Amino acid sequence: MRIIKYIVVSIFSFVMLIGCGGKEEKNKDGFTYENKKSTTKKVEESNLSEVVLTTNDLMQFNKTEIKVKAGKKVKLTLKHIGKLDKKIMGHNFVLLKQGVSISAFGNHAVTFAENDYIPENTKDIIVHTKLIGAGETTVIEFDAPAVGEYDFLCSFPGHYAIMKGKFIVE
Repeated sequence: MRIIKYIVVSIFSFVMLIGCGGKEEKNKDGFTYENKKSTTKKVEESNLSEVVLTTNDLMQFNKTEIKVKAGKKVKLTLKHIGKLDKKIMGHNFVLLKQGVSISAFGNHAVTFAENDYIPENTKDIIVHTKLIGAGETTVIEFDAPAVGEYDFLCSFPGHYAIMKGKFIVE
């Protein structure tokens, strides 16, 4: 019986050795083959800057700085990844014009609960999203404003003190 085991193991080892090549190939004089064909992919620069901004139940945006190119269209996606309803922990994105005070705007916005905390007939806003709650997403598209630095915030009551950042147009 032992002889049969040795024969079977020997045959199996031989088959595996042949099947796997069983020999090493060595390069002569350090020669290696490289594929010299260069494949160039034409990268088209899109006229769209896509920004994804997330919010949570801890009153945080995942970014405090957003950079876009002047003259491009901006597609901003706002996602609420928290678990609380928008009546308790609602979030939005409000891009203010240059020179507008974040705290003055935030304090004024509190009085517009029926309008998702967006003041009516104001000239202080460039663009804003709707107010969203847990698991919701909203998308807006707009043209990037002129080159410069702008403030963005969440206008839900009290959030503007923490949920704010810089929107930089280069």
